[in-house]
Amino acid sequence: MLTEPMTLYKLMNLYMLKQVNFPLTNAQLTNFFTEHEYTTYFTLQQALNELEDAGLVRKEASHNSTRYDITKEGEETLNFFGKNISSAIIEDMDQYLKENKFRLREEVGTTADFYRGTNQDYIVHCEVRENKTTLIRLDLSVPDKEPAESMCNTWKTKSQEIYAHVMRSLISRLCL
Repeated sequence: MLTEPMTLYKLMNLYMLKQVNFPLTNAQLTNFFTEHEYTTYFTLQQALNELEDAGLVRKEASHNSTRYDITKEGEETLNFFGKNISSAIIEDMDQYLKENKFRLREEVGTTADFYRGTNQDYIVHCEVRENKTTLIRLDLSVPDKEPAESMCNTWKTKSQEIYAHVMRSLISRLCL
């Protein structure tokens, strides 16, 4: 059994990231650790930063979220040291992932963000992923920040409808 709590928190993060075939957000990881009272927000952030610095996780940040994915080195580390996580903790993590897997996947699968373009415009980047495959990616140029924010918010609720429309439109052209 581990005597160093920080090592345990790192292994727990690696375990959770390996159990899902999609990235988890900082908020999703934080929710698990704080909901189950394993550690505090600040200690969890330290563990995640140290995992990233060591190359065991990959971090992808946007304006509104940060997503983590396990690296090959992280998987190797978990394979070697994962047996040090107690069965009770494994059970807690497995239960959380089982109960929340659809919601977690949905939250990270649909993303929208914007950034300032080179022509003083804003580029809105919208994406839908399933597992690690990108289903659709749109980059749209808009003149102001307000429509960029609005498009990002709309994407979260309308992405499936937009994706279906694009697919129908493209496929119908093929059948002509």
